[in-house]
Amino acid sequence: MEKEELWQAVLAQIQLNISSANFATWFKNTSILFCKEGQVLVSVPNSFAKEWLENKYGKTIFKILYNLDKEIKEVKYAIGKSEQKAQKASYCPPSEAGQLEFEEFQVNKETNLNPKYTFEKFIVGPFNELAHAASWAVSKKPGLVYNPLFIYGGVGLGKTHLLQSIGNAVLKDFPQKKVKYISAEKFIAGVVSSIKNQSMESFKIKYREIDLLILDDVQFLAGKEKTQEEFFHTFNALYEKNKQIVLSSDRPPKAIPALAERLRSRFEGGMTGDIGYPDYETRVAILKAKSQEKEISFSEDVLDYIANNIQKNIRELEGALNRLVAYQKINNQKPDIDLAKALLKNLFLSPNKTINPKKIIQAVVEFYDLKEKDIISSSRKKEIVKPRQVAMYLLREEMKSSYPFIGRRLGGKDHTTAIHACEKITREMEKNETLGDEISLIKQRIYSA
Repeated sequence: MEKEELWQAVLAQIQLNISSANFATWFKNTSILFCKEGQVLVSVPNSFAKEWLENKYGKTIFKILYNLDKEIKEVKYAIGKSEQKAQKASYCPPSEAGQLEFEEFQVNKETNLNPKYTFEKFIVGPFNELAHAASWAVSKKPGLVYNPLFIYGGVGLGKTHLLQSIGNAVLKDFPQKKVKYISAEKFIAGVVSSIKNQSMESFKIKYREIDLLILDDVQFLAGKEKTQEEFFHTFNALYEKNKQIVLSSDRPPKAIPALAERLRSRFEGGMTGDIGYPDYETRVAILKAKSQEKEISFSEDVLDYIANNIQKNIRELEGALNRLVAYQKINNQKPDIDLAKALLKNLFLSPNKTINPKKIIQAVVEFYDLKEKDIISSSRKKEIVKPRQVAMYLLREEMKSSYPFIGRRLGGKDHTTAIHACEKITREMEKNETLGDEISLIKQRIYSA
């Protein structure tokens, strides 16, 4: 396998498990420089990306590379090294297969928008029609309707596609407008860098000249006080000039922990739209649309097999399809249903798809910005009791765990405590729509983790 193809295979698997915004932020302009004597050297564009890939994604990258080539024993990262500097190195054995095009990096450097994300390619269904309609309206009259627009939903359900569709539509219809799409993590990095380099004033000016600001994954602003303060002032400056602001998150504004109340009220001041799970018909429609984009067709039974096995994550639908596309391009053979089952077996049966108590509890504590030790403690604080009861409810609903087991797993509580928690959450969900949204989003985390 050539080094380019090896890295494309890594990127394809990484992309299944992180948001498109994070993927574009940390993996853009990365490549394998050489593969020599079991060591892989990865080129990264800057120190931020180097630190992030080493610390956050290092283990995952190594695991994927090792699974692809058992000779690989070590992965290192270098900033901005060129191909020429590594030309004397020995490369991985070449492959006859052509390199697959990786569309995610076709982004406009000025706007950060990927032209492939358009409304025309966005499949609308009952699970996203409100968010789609609001986004369409905003693209036609930016700054005049639904300002700000806040889109929320779980991982891999199409938030980034919708956000970028707004940006691309505005650029097409209003070419004179300045559009900027950015992930919250990159915005935070910009604030930190500006403080460090004493260039805060130019940072402020740059963002306040924008006509359409799209900020993805705003839940990452939680707990970042200085960044929240800067974004609050940027938000107000744009809003007062009728500039359009579009935001996305994996949860509604009310459920973002450690978010300043003044920001929360701004986020809720416009239009809020959610994106849920796609139904079967929509999943098949998405697969057919993606196949058409790639100019490859698959039989109905293959598409049915994928749609029935991946129900919670659109990005994973495309990932499964990409595996079949890659096989066909490399082997010049269209997979039938039996071959598709063999090729996708590991994807559908991988350990991280299995639900277990640890995964449920982890999803709950991450959602409410707590630690596991908090909800298994004896604390009666309101901000801990509610997540503990939600965890008990989900253990019962999703795993059918016994009440004594639930009590023991959540810090040795009595089974009556578990019964009370499950009954209380069930009652609350009937009259509290926000709680229902929170639990739905936690479930999305559990099933797409």
